[in-house]
Amino acid sequence: MDRFKLYYVSIISSNISSAGDITTQTLSLLKGERPIVAVTAYDAPTARYADEAGVDLILVGDSVGTTVLGFDSTVPVTLEMMIHHTAAVTRQRPGALVVADIPYTLAHERFVDLLRACRRLIQEGGADAVKIEGGAEIASKVERLTRAGIPVLGHIGLLPQQVKVIGGYRKFGRSDTEKEILTNDGMALESAGCFAIIAEMVEGTVAGAIASQLTIPLIGIGSGPHCDGQILVVHDLLGMNPGRVPSFVKVYAQIGDAMREGIAQYAEEVRSNRFPL
Repeated sequence: MDRFKLYYVSIISSNISSAGDITTQTLSLLKGERPIVAVTAYDAPTARYADEAGVDLILVGDSVGTTVLGFDSTVPVTLEMMIHHTAAVTRQRPGALVVADIPYTLAHERFVDLLRACRRLIQEGGADAVKIEGGAEIASKVERLTRAGIPVLGHIGLLPQQVKVIGGYRKFGRSDTEKEILTNDGMALESAGCFAIIAEMVEGTVAGAIASQLTIPLIGIGSGPHCDGQILVVHDLLGMNPGRVPSFVKVYAQIGDAMREGIAQYAEEVRSNRFPL
């Protein structure tokens, strides 16, 4: 790292908790300085609490489909849904960088349609950047987007929008072929202008090797400890997922149990005429 970058990083690291300080550039410069902290959020209250907790990046993921909207996968999530939930998050004006997911198949449609979707997520939703699933095969579109002024967060490894093709969720990078593909994907996305990349369900040593080759951060989810940061679905880490929690998740609170107990106590007091007093 050169002297200028060291000086610049020392400035942003000391001020990173100030509202509005986290940008795509300052986030990228955290690589090698400290791990990046990222979570998902889909509404204003969660965005507020996440920002007050000091996270660096809030992802308005298409995981809103399975966590909030009751779908079995992210496939049914539409652009209109993403704009709606992104706007709810950005109304809190978080100091964290807010990134919105490009929903199912949009990245593979005509570039003009993809550009229009990105513009709407930024103009109407208030997002700072967009996230697109895919590697080398979409790098040319990512490059065109960044040239148009759209910051892009990449996403490699397990691609939830491809679940119907791959037939389920699994770890990636266990074969030499997959290792080579993942490495090429990461390098292609960096060359295309991504400010960071998410690696989902990538074998840990492979993720670490890719992170060491990239000059931009590789943020892991289920990809081991050798990435440049971590991201988790907020409903998973807070114990609000009534279904199966991925094995790599650590549950830091049991908000779901607390909600159920609080509502049950309220119901019991109403039925027994103890509320209202």
